[in-house]
Amino acid sequence: MDASLQHVIFAFGLTLFAGLATGIGSVLSLVTSKTNTKFLSIALGFSAGVMIYVSMIEIFRKANLSLSAVLGEKTGTILTVVSFFGGMFFIALIDKILPDANNPHEAHTVEEMDGQSDHHKDSLLRIGVFTALAIGIHNFPEGLATFTAALSDPNLGIPIAAAIAIHNIPEGIAVAVPIFYATGSRLKAFRLSFLSGLSEPIGALVGYLLLLRFFSDLTFGIIFAAVAGIMVFISIDELLPAAREYGEHHLSIYGLVSGMMVMAASLILFL
Repeated sequence: MDASLQHVIFAFGLTLFAGLATGIGSVLSLVTSKTNTKFLSIALGFSAGVMIYVSMIEIFRKANLSLSAVLGEKTGTILTVVSFFGGMFFIALIDKILPDANNPHEAHTVEEMDGQSDHHKDSLLRIGVFTALAIGIHNFPEGLATFTAALSDPNLGIPIAAAIAIHNIPEGIAVAVPIFYATGSRLKAFRLSFLSGLSEPIGALVGYLLLLRFFSDLTFGIIFAAVAGIMVFISIDELLPAAREYGEHHLSIYGLVSGMMVMAASLILFL
């Protein structure tokens, strides 16, 4: 097995791990009677810190270096900035398309749907199914982002995959909770939650197959800058609001700063 194939398999494995973390969320929601909101608040803030720091300090810089080497410093920098905000607009467009009621940004807890009356069960089932679909659509570009980062630099891919995995845990809860209380079946709730996370490795696979023949320093720089934009947008639009909703404001900020510090330390260690 040559090194390039090893890198592809490793990057795909990380993306698979990150995507299937939705299953962890569903298991937690189905085996516990109470959501640990303080832990989720800190963890989501930590995830946001990792993603913001690595995007702005490392990924954006590498994209700029790659594009500047091909196009020159000024043109390369302009294209880096345009690609960065293009990634933001792309993920924002996906969020805009998704119906508000099924948007995966909504924070859910194990307790909130316990004891729902029978006439709410059909509605809960519909919410759960559409939430799973929304998360599937939403996670597709996240899979490409994780895969691209890991393929470029495994040392970057590991913390990014971990951050995305933490981010996916409450998404698993968001699917599993309404499905379980609508059907009474833990298996159905887990299965749908688990399947919603598969769009991440599928996004990685589709992106790789489509971009493989076009891969160059130019395409790498554009994709990497767009990935940085996607990750910053996810952090600001999803992770931090969800962290604040699950717990106290200060806990999410402590998690954010801790995530940045850990990411900074890991980048220094791998210099």
